[in-house]
Amino acid sequence: MFSIGDFARFGSVSVRMLHHYDEIGLLPPSEVDPYSGYRFYAADQLARLNRIVALKDLGFTLQQVAEMLDGQLSAERLHGMLQLRRAQLANQVAADTARLQSVEARLLRIEREGVMPEQEIVVKSLAPTLVAEMSDVAAESGEAAVGPIIERLYQRLGTSIPEAGLTITGAPVVYYEELEAGLRVHVAHQVAGAATPGTPFELRELPAITQAATLAHRGKLSELCVSFEAMGRWADENGYAPCAPIREVYLNAPGDPASAEWVIELQMPVEQAARA
Repeated sequence: MFSIGDFARFGSVSVRMLHHYDEIGLLPPSEVDPYSGYRFYAADQLARLNRIVALKDLGFTLQQVAEMLDGQLSAERLHGMLQLRRAQLANQVAADTARLQSVEARLLRIEREGVMPEQEIVVKSLAPTLVAEMSDVAAESGEAAVGPIIERLYQRLGTSIPEAGLTITGAPVVYYEELEAGLRVHVAHQVAGAATPGTPFELRELPAITQAATLAHRGKLSELCVSFEAMGRWADENGYAPCAPIREVYLNAPGDPASAEWVIELQMPVEQAARA
């Protein structure tokens, strides 16, 4: 079972969107704590969430989406519909590129439903890491909202870290913090040395992690959501629960989001899930 925040992250949607889907009966949580009111979701609900977002991106209203899903829309039929939408988007202006990538990612998720991930997931410990960090708030999750913030903050860090007398020692790190309205994006560089006073960034230590499930995503940025979902399913099937924000370590960042050369290690702190 996942908290609403973790489920939103694995599904690449906002918590606010999940609240709305619950209110209209489109995707109610699997369980609701009778005392706290906290919502919890099951891993197998990711398949329905994928279809909701995919159909919504095709232009259907939420009422139409509900009617189609309750009519047991097949994966083959949805696959064909998404292929058609992909062809339409390819002929639109460049401003639609981000939306096209989103549809392709949802299509890839649906194609891989019930298939074991090709990526190897390894549980290991992580040492504490000194980083120079900046953060800002995105209105929602997703590459279109988060990507420009990450790019802007890394440009600032790339200039200010050497000016502060620090040395970059490792790959960039990104992690996220769920807020009531939006998502705080934390961007960091691993560094060494002593910073001069008055730096525009925060110098802090990312804490050690006793157990982290790690997976190396290789491919386009738009396909990163598929690796997140693979980690969520793995955790559920192996009796683990996320216990801290997932870190994204950018081992190879070619710059072009459409490049297939991205290598990003996902590091998910985990603990044994409580048995019902």
